[in-house]
Amino acid sequence: MREFELVATAAAGLEAIVAKEVRRLGYECEVDNGKVYFKGDEMAIAKANLWLRVADRVKIIVGRFKATTFDELFEHTKALPWEDLLPLDANFPVAGKSVKSTLFSVPNCQAITKKAIVSRLSEKYRRQGRLMESGALFKLEVSILKDEVTITLDTSGAGLHKRGYRVGQGGAPLKETMAAALVLLTSWHPDRPFYDPVCGSGTIPIEAAWIGRNIAPGLRRDFVCETWDWMSANIWKEARSEAEAAANYEQPLDIVGTDIDHRMIEISKQNALKAGLEGVIEFKQMQVADFTTEKEYGVIVANPPYGERLEDEESVRELYREMRAVYRDMPTWSVYVLTSYEMFEEVYAKRATKKRKLYNGYLRTDLYQYWGPRPPRRD
Repeated sequence: MREFELVATAAAGLEAIVAKEVRRLGYECEVDNGKVYFKGDEMAIAKANLWLRVADRVKIIVGRFKATTFDELFEHTKALPWEDLLPLDANFPVAGKSVKSTLFSVPNCQAITKKAIVSRLSEKYRRQGRLMESGALFKLEVSILKDEVTITLDTSGAGLHKRGYRVGQGGAPLKETMAAALVLLTSWHPDRPFYDPVCGSGTIPIEAAWIGRNIAPGLRRDFVCETWDWMSANIWKEARSEAEAAANYEQPLDIVGTDIDHRMIEISKQNALKAGLEGVIEFKQMQVADFTTEKEYGVIVANPPYGERLEDEESVRELYREMRAVYRDMPTWSVYVLTSYEMFEEVYAKRATKKRKLYNGYLRTDLYQYWGPRPPRRD
């Protein structure tokens, strides 16, 4: 099998989690802003797409070079071995972006890149005239940063946050990749209680259940590279079989999701059913202030409303105060709250053990972490 230079893209602040996932798959990696670089063969592409919970996409780096003129961009692009990746009938749209570079016109960069690839393939396949582009999809991107060009080929297709279980959602849904990150950033283990007090469409509890049972997040969806002739169906069959065998469907879990909106609870139940988790997660309509428990050493993960609109601010502040009043009586529990509200600690009336900057979409947020004591060891 061939070895490829691969990159898993990720939201800012989540690169270290993706790197940990890549290493868990058995690949050494390097971390950069929004990117985790690693090398691997076709099986690595399949495994990365199936297993990476927090990455946005997995891409092949086709080439990297410096270019300050369109001639340089054309010649360096044409010199790459495109025939090893693209068949004669490949459908290969070229996206682009340019930041702080001499070649600043993105449409021109896309057109030149496309022209260079067509020229290379026409020569290699001894084809005159236009290429039909009637076959499988190969999504390319030419990215230029400070005159350094990187051309990538997307192996994922739809973003990796699309797990295939979302039947419905609320007004401001949390991406599945971010939800998984929030769970992985906690101290939670499958033998401990897990609670989301503002569960919305159930994304955080569902991701927690999949993590708790070691269910690969890509098992219920397809990837664009599965349509490529050089990605053997046997590779995917083997990778999926391994993922299926690794899942622990019998792992008992104590996961609860509540929300004040009964419509969100119904959507959560539908999403959990589609995720293969019927009866695994307890969803119920409840106000934050009404939650009580005698369980100990649990973990709370919450993505409450942020109060971005001025008219919502007081209701959000009241919600934060309610959370503090309830969780004050749960001293063994760990609490993790994601919000962009800068006065959160003041309203919650407790300084966080640790604060981590994350981006929920384009919105800068903080994950406020309140660590409870470690549970006693079991003999």
